[in-house]
Amino acid sequence: MRGAAHGYPIVLSDLSLEYPPHGASPAHVALRGLTLTIAPGEVLGLLGSAGSGKSTLAKVLSGVALDPKSPDVHPVITGGEATVLGLRLRGIPRRELPEYRFHVGYLAQDAAATLPADLTIAEIVGEPILERDRRYNRKALQTRVATMVDAVRLPLGYLDKFPYELSGGQRQRVALARALVLGPSVLIADEPTAGIDLTVRDVVAQLIVELREQHTFTALIISHDLPVLRRTADRIAVLDRGELAAIGTIEEVFHDPEHPYVMALAGALDDGHAIIDELGDGPPR
Repeated sequence: MRGAAHGYPIVLSDLSLEYPPHGASPAHVALRGLTLTIAPGEVLGLLGSAGSGKSTLAKVLSGVALDPKSPDVHPVITGGEATVLGLRLRGIPRRELPEYRFHVGYLAQDAAATLPADLTIAEIVGEPILERDRRYNRKALQTRVATMVDAVRLPLGYLDKFPYELSGGQRQRVALARALVLGPSVLIADEPTAGIDLTVRDVVAQLIVELREQHTFTALIISHDLPVLRRTADRIAVLDRGELAAIGTIEEVFHDPEHPYVMALAGALDDGHAIIDELGDGPPR
C-alpha cells in the first residue's frame, strides 16, 4: 500500500455515492459531497438518520462495495474521491482489492449474526489469513488465532466451539477478532454494539479502545449509541439525508447546534436518550 494521502489514512473529498437502477428501483443518491479527513490513530464516530448513507459509506471504504463480481447491488462513486491509505478508491482495479482489504478490517452491521455456522471459532477467526495464504504455517496460524481470541476476552476453550454455542455478545467478539486478525491499519465498524445487551456493549466498547491502543489503527465507527461513541471516538460526524450535518467532538457538535437534525439529536440527549438513531426518516442503507 502507498503512504496515506497528505498524512491522513482516510481522506474523503467531495465524495458522492449512488446506487444504480436495479429492477423496478430507480437510481438512489446515498451520499452527496462529503468531505472529511481522519488522522492517523484517530477514531471518528459516525451517526445519522436512517437512510443517511452511513452503512453505504462503510461498504465502500471497506472495499466490500468495490468488487464488480459481487452479486449484490452496490453503490458507485459518482463524484469526488475517497482515498484510504494513499489508494484512490474510484476506479480501483479489481486485482488490487485483495491487498487493499488486507489493510482494512471490516466489522459489518450483521457480522455476529452471519458467522459461518459450520466453522469453529478458530476456523472463523483464521479464515482471513488462509484466504490470503493457503500455505500459511499451521502452528503459527493457531498461535495467531489464539492470541486474537484471547485479546477479545474469550476463553481459549471456545476455539473448538461453533457460533450457535455462543451468546450474541460472544459472537460479536468473534467477529471483531476476525476483523482484526490481519492487523489492519484501518478498521471500519458498522454498529459494533447493536443487538447486544448493555453490559456486553460496555465490554465491546472497551475492547475497541484497548485494541486500538495495542495495535494503533485508525477507525471509523458507525453507532447510534452515544455512550459507545463517548468511550471510543475522538470526534463524531453527523450525516443527514446523505450530507454532512456536523463534525467535531461530541461537546462541540451538541453544544450549540444549527442544523435541524443535529438540534433534534441534542434535544433527544437532553431528554435522556442515549440511543438516538431512530430520529429521521428515509430507507435504511
